[in-house]
Amino acid sequence: MRLSNAILCLLSFIVFSFLQSPAFAVKRSYVVYLGGHSHGIQSSSVDLDAVTESHYHFLGSFLGGHEHAREAIFYSYTRHINGFAAHLDDEVAAQIARHPKVVSLFLNKGRKLHTTRSWDFLGLDHNGVVPSNSIWNKTRYGEDTIIGNLDTGVWPESKSFSDDGYGPIPSKWKGICQNQKDAGFHCNRKLIGARYFNKGYASVVGKLNSSFDTPRDKEGHGTHTLSTAGGNMVPRASVFGFGKGTAKGGSPRARVAAYKVCWPPVSGNECFDADILAAFDVAIQDGVDVLSVSLGGDPTAFFNDSVAIGSFHAIKHGIVVVCSAGNSGPADGTVSNIAPWQITVGASTMDREFRSVVVLGNNMHYKGQSLSSKVLPDKKFFPLLSAADAKLANASIQNATLCQAGALDPKKVTGKILVCLRGKNARVDKGQQVALAGAVGMILANDFLTGNEIIADAHLLPASHINYTDGLAVFAYINSTKNPMARIMPVTTLIGTKPAPFMAAFSSKGPNTITPEILKPDITAPGVSVIAAYTEAEGPTNEDFDKRRVQFNSVSGTSMSCPHVSGIVGLLKTRYPNWSPAAIKSAIMTSATTLDNANEPILNASYIKAGPFSYGSGHIQPNFAMDPGLVYDLSTKDYLNFLCTLGYNDTLISTFSQDNYKCPGSLNLANFNYPSITIPNLVGSITVTRTVKNVGTPGTYRAQVQKPVGISVKVKPKNLKFKKVGEDKTFIVSLKVKKGEAIKEYVYGQLIWSDHVHYVRSPIVVKAV
Repeated sequence: MRLSNAILCLLSFIVFSFLQSPAFAVKRSYVVYLGGHSHGIQSSSVDLDAVTESHYHFLGSFLGGHEHAREAIFYSYTRHINGFAAHLDDEVAAQIARHPKVVSLFLNKGRKLHTTRSWDFLGLDHNGVVPSNSIWNKTRYGEDTIIGNLDTGVWPESKSFSDDGYGPIPSKWKGICQNQKDAGFHCNRKLIGARYFNKGYASVVGKLNSSFDTPRDKEGHGTHTLSTAGGNMVPRASVFGFGKGTAKGGSPRARVAAYKVCWPPVSGNECFDADILAAFDVAIQDGVDVLSVSLGGDPTAFFNDSVAIGSFHAIKHGIVVVCSAGNSGPADGTVSNIAPWQITVGASTMDREFRSVVVLGNNMHYKGQSLSSKVLPDKKFFPLLSAADAKLANASIQNATLCQAGALDPKKVTGKILVCLRGKNARVDKGQQVALAGAVGMILANDFLTGNEIIADAHLLPASHINYTDGLAVFAYINSTKNPMARIMPVTTLIGTKPAPFMAAFSSKGPNTITPEILKPDITAPGVSVIAAYTEAEGPTNEDFDKRRVQFNSVSGTSMSCPHVSGIVGLLKTRYPNWSPAAIKSAIMTSATTLDNANEPILNASYIKAGPFSYGSGHIQPNFAMDPGLVYDLSTKDYLNFLCTLGYNDTLISTFSQDNYKCPGSLNLANFNYPSITIPNLVGSITVTRTVKNVGTPGTYRAQVQKPVGISVKVKPKNLKFKKVGEDKTFIVSLKVKKGEAIKEYVYGQLIWSDHVHYVRSPIVVKAV
């Protein structure tokens, strides 16, 4: 017996030691980023193969041979981004990270799509796109501009991607339609390319079956965002008959391409770094003009951020990259995609709503929203019940209040209208649980944080989503009478609602937590209840219980506001093909408005005055962006100088840029030529420098300043006289803390250069310490 135990102990020790050896260490997927390539955009297959071999050789030196490297690497980035993705154990990864050739090494992290799903432009028409009578008609709606979309793919059969009336595909296009394993997927002269990238996803979830080998959008997000940016005109579009009109993207004549990098969620993440970098690398080579990226993760150092890295390589080739700000609001410091070379977009409302009025037994009326196609009998009242009072005996009050699965008692609920609180579980799932319990309808009330942000969802039962204040009134009514009653009126589409826009509660906010001297987000655009094309592989709620299918759907999120800006960028690229990405960004930012349709300051979802950390420069105005007057321009070298100010050395930046680069001796991040001025820690005084370029007619611009509270602002010179197009003028702005008047929190002002035709506006954001 003792001998047997000894043998078992010895065997256990041997097995344990064997599993702890380097060969059996736990491997994870990493991205090894080596900077840029020197072979240029006209690279041959020989060049690309040579890069892959160099990656095998490099990794093989750590793994003990070429073949081990071949087995470990699942992506080799060969075109513009230099690097690879591989399965590595942590010890080897740490060794590689210390190698002088390596710019950065980071885990293949997951990122999220920036849509609220059914979970939790002034100057634009009511569908959130450029109006048909717009001055933009002169640009032929962006024809022959190519918009690429990193997302969940595309539903190619959608009418938004019809190629009727299109000529040949532009000769600059080098992309493909990756449909070898999905014979039913087809591209055309509108949808000119589609690819999928799933090796990074597979490295986390395991081997994938063949159903993943397609760029087809099976959950709707990619189709919705791509059609918002560049969808063709589709008359008589609607969601269950609501919002009826002509659907069209911001650049409705643009050619579009889909890059599928997002897949079914794993641990809440859908899009992985390794796939995102692969898509950027190929999209640049394919010849896109604009990249729309409605995804992101937590803010991180730029060289550890796949979207920031990919975006930098894109702007080096003149490609404008537009990103969503994130859906983690209304908390401060939540904004993502914060690199200065990206256009970062927040989400706000538009002046259209899908009203569903709640009428109580005391004849009080409350204006909610919904896209439910089901209606209750006309003028009939039903018993009204708070979900907290409908809980099962073994359920918590909290779960019942939120109308979560398994928390409602059918005996209490049947035949009634139930009032649920917003939060935690999906808004449409609450309705499903209410219906399963036997209720005839649902009133969904906001909590304090979501305030006045109400969203029109395609509920499966009669339902209305009401704001926080009205929700309090409904709960108070229930508690005030023995027999509370209510009815939910049918949905109607209303135009011209006020105030609009106001900021969505979910929209992520600044300050920028990586480089607080750069204001983020940059701009806001429509992102609430946006109607656009959708997949027909799932229902409009993306819930398993929803068997309905729609061609168009209403969705909310900064995922939806991002492609609005991408579409406007497409038009600007068509009209001004020689403008840099920074000039286009400046035109959009400096022409934005901070006023709503009542000519009052834009509010947040609690109807409190919003600020630059919510909307950046303001709400997008595409007609004014077409003729901005002046622009704040930036080159690739300026972005490299920016990285110098963050402490990156010459060698690292040279590797990153593939240029023989040396940091200037004296740089101040406050002088970075951004279209906004942000000073996060002002001690005493500071003088900042900016340069503007004339892109309009000759004329004289005069400075107008609205000073932040407790801060004096002086501009020199006060007048800028431009004699020709393309002329640059430099000015300085001196900011000084007023003793006894400054408050130690962020305060806001603005600088406007005006020739009485153009109003070139820059936010001023300052915090005294």
